[in-house]
Amino acid sequence: MELKFRKEGDATVLELKGRLDTSNYESFSEELFAKLEDGDKYIIMDMEDLDYISSSGLRVFLSALKKIRANEGDIALCCMSDKINEVFEISGFSSLFKVFVSLSDAVSE
Repeated sequence: MELKFRKEGDATVLELKGRLDTSNYESFSEELFAKLEDGDKYIIMDMEDLDYISSSGLRVFLSALKKIRANEGDIALCCMSDKINEVFEISGFSSLFKVFVSLSDAVSE
């Protein structure tokens, strides 16, 4: 899995590429929580190049959402493929997160 952070206005955009599963969720969690510790308040997960997410990956998303909302921030998801979107729908996670079709929509939120 490749992660790339960048600033886009007031948001921090995290581009996810590859598979998020049991082999790499811990490193993903460490990098994401480091950004939360830096005080980032609005994180946009650009999932255009995310091929797969396991339940371990979903748990990291949920933990990060709880932490950032406790600090009056939020996480938005964008650019999900149909199969990733289906995972979020089936798990009920799509109702927890703000979900956008495009990155520009998420940034302008």
